[in-house]
Amino acid sequence: MQNSVQKRQAIADQHTQRQVKSLMLDLDDIDRALINHLQDGLDLVEEPYRAIAKAFHLSQPELFERIQRLLDLGIFSRFGPMFDANKMGGKFCLCAIKVPWERYDAVTDIVNAHEQVAHNYKRDHILNMWFVIGSDREDAIEEVARKIEAESGLEVLLFPKEREFFISLKIEV
Repeated sequence: MQNSVQKRQAIADQHTQRQVKSLMLDLDDIDRALINHLQDGLDLVEEPYRAIAKAFHLSQPELFERIQRLLDLGIFSRFGPMFDANKMGGKFCLCAIKVPWERYDAVTDIVNAHEQVAHNYKRDHILNMWFVIGSDREDAIEEVARKIEAESGLEVLLFPKEREFFISLKIEV
């Protein structure tokens, strides 16, 4: 049985889904093609943005405006390079917490206040908050997790990566 907090969240989630559908309607053919193209990364050429702008018959300022608009709309969650933290001496760790629904927003604020938290997801599961801690030092993962425990009063479960599988997820728009 859902409590009132879960019901409010379900309504908010439905509202968010309607907003996303509305945003998708605001995209023109160039936006859609640009999103599809950029999922493959940038070519290693002297002026990658100039090459992309030319391919889409845009000026560089027009290209930058479109990228910024997609970021502002939340269509792009980020725009920049992806680094392999392990090869640079750092680590990432998937973490989970069982958060009472009535404290969910407050605990979210506590977790997200840590600069080492890269992602934070709400799940419909007994472990209802999942997030990633990343750091340039392996021992910092444990330190951040213990700080979150002290601040929230809740146990942080750590799920360190045992093996990585590269999945090239591309969503055709």
